[in-house]
Amino acid sequence: MRKVTLTILSFIVWFLLVWPFDPVTGALDLQSTVIGLVVAIFVGLLLGDKIPAKLGLGTVFKRIFWLLVYIPMFLWYVIAANLDVVYRVVHPDMPIRPGIVKVKTSLRNAAGRTMLANSITLTPGTLTVDITDDGYLYIHWINVKSDDIEEATRHIVARFESVLRRIFE
Repeated sequence: MRKVTLTILSFIVWFLLVWPFDPVTGALDLQSTVIGLVVAIFVGLLLGDKIPAKLGLGTVFKRIFWLLVYIPMFLWYVIAANLDVVYRVVHPDMPIRPGIVKVKTSLRNAAGRTMLANSITLTPGTLTVDITDDGYLYIHWINVKSDDIEEATRHIVARFESVLRRIFE
């Protein structure tokens, strides 16, 4: 069942990305569609066993929904952080207090932790330096507001963590 689910999902994603319709006539490009289906079947057969057994089609759609929620939320924080960094650069006093802080994540999944670390790194003003196996991240922060683990976690991690938990766990 996991292979079938992955095959269907792969084909749907491929279909939406490629949109195999002729722009002039609106006819479906059969050759392209067959190739997309063959590749989707190959992906399903090759990687279907990598999907957790409890992961059903409903769970996949929930995760996709939360990913679609996460993308604009992440972009919002990136834009806000860009403006914050610009303010700090153009301000005459350059109000920065750089340092490395230790934060805690409750994400247990390695993929979720990696996505969190990448999200933090892609947000201007922060850079993930290290991730430990026990759920701690070391973050270089352009303006350290607190050395306290809980306070730094609330400022840096908490905004991403709730949605990433719904996607990866």
